[in-house]
Amino acid sequence: MWSDIVCPWCYIGKRRLERALELFEHSDRVRVRWRSFQLDPSFPPGVSEPVYDSLSRKMGASREQVRSMTEQVTQVAAQEGLDYDFAGGVMVNTFDVHRLLHLARTRGLEAEAHEGFMRAQLVQARDLNDTGALVEVAAEVGLEPRDVRRVLEGQEYAEDVREDIALARRLGATGVPFFVMDRSFGVSGAQSVEVFVSALDKAHRAGQG
Repeated sequence: MWSDIVCPWCYIGKRRLERALELFEHSDRVRVRWRSFQLDPSFPPGVSEPVYDSLSRKMGASREQVRSMTEQVTQVAAQEGLDYDFAGGVMVNTFDVHRLLHLARTRGLEAEAHEGFMRAQLVQARDLNDTGALVEVAAEVGLEPRDVRRVLEGQEYAEDVREDIALARRLGATGVPFFVMDRSFGVSGAQSVEVFVSALDKAHRAGQG
């Protein structure tokens, strides 16, 4: 699964995939691998901007229009048990978060880190441009603060993030969430649980053949 932690549909897609795996007969043979993607790589590093202001500027829409659009997403998210806070949220450049997610993979905490950072951004409205907040969230999912600070102070895992993004482009992804089942079947967007189950079934049958 390619995703970005500022992407509200990615968290929704994550929840739907999890529900699909609960229904999939061969879920014990499934390993979910998370890959990096940036929705807006041009967003300036070091800047924290209120979500409504950021979306208003990017879409050329008024704050009221943005509020209305995000309210629709909030309602969809609520159906998946997610309580989004767009009003208090801030937009940030997510490259450093993705580097920390790669660190988490090396520690066997990949799934926990994605859940933790998505929740921090979209539900808890924490400012993930702040080093202290990044260290705190990472520590909450089990990463050592000294390791987190070391990564943030250097360029460790930067190439891993770029390689994930390049692979997504080669596979034809222009946005996220984007899922590939066993390198065979692609699913774009936060599709229904039924679509995910069908894709998992097809990938399993193809693997058996």
